Amino acid sequence: MTANAQKAFLQPEKGEKIPCLFNPTELSFSRANSWAAPEMPGKGVPTLNYTGAQSGSMTLRLFFDTTDDGNPVTTYTDQLLGLMEVDSSLPGTNENTNNARPPWVQFNWGSMHSFKAVVSSASVSFTYFSSQGTPLRATVDLTLTQYEDGKVFGPQNPTSGTPHPQRAHRVQPGETLDRIAATHYGSPTNWRAIAEINGIEDPLALKPGRVLAIPELI
Repeated sequence: MTANAQKAFLQPEKGEKIPCLFNPTELSFSRANSWAAPEMPGKGVPTLNYTGAQSGSMTLRLFFDTTDDGNPVTTYTDQLLGLMEVDSSLPGTNENTNNARPPWVQFNWGSMHSFKAVVSSASVSFTYFSSQGTPLRATVDLTLTQYEDGKVFGPQNPTSGTPHPQRAHRVQPGETLDRIAATHYGSPTNWRAIAEINGIEDPLALKPGRVLAIPELI
């Protein structure tokens, strides 16, 4: 890997990014739409009706090797498995109804990031051990399932992997983009900058609890 090569990483909804010690050699992406048609005995081929989109899915294999320093490779694999654990501090949690979920995550590599996704499956294989039985090498097969509507891949989120992260704002009930813009910029007319950086197509459809990146105005 050259000095200018970009390292891939996973950015969880909450907390520090999880680096990939080695970039994946292959990414697989799939998506499907649902179509259905009523059964019509004695008739020909029916016309299909579109019944909705299904979540996209991305699979990747990550390789981790800590033979250089002798530290357990589980330092990294445990972070990935932790993305499947329920986090009661996330938006939408309701202790009265036991409503909680694991965090979403984005895969980032260079100038692009994936859609927001949840880790729907993870398979860890330890392939090398020290003489004391410490695992030093592992491969992890991840399946990421799309969490919400969005582009498959897009420009890198300016809040991820940069030395000077942008501000963030958690949407409160009843808030609108122009009110948020007025709070951070002193003018409601700058709401388009927030909409563009967060991929918001309908500024009136903000969901409470969503975390928005607040870019610096140029």
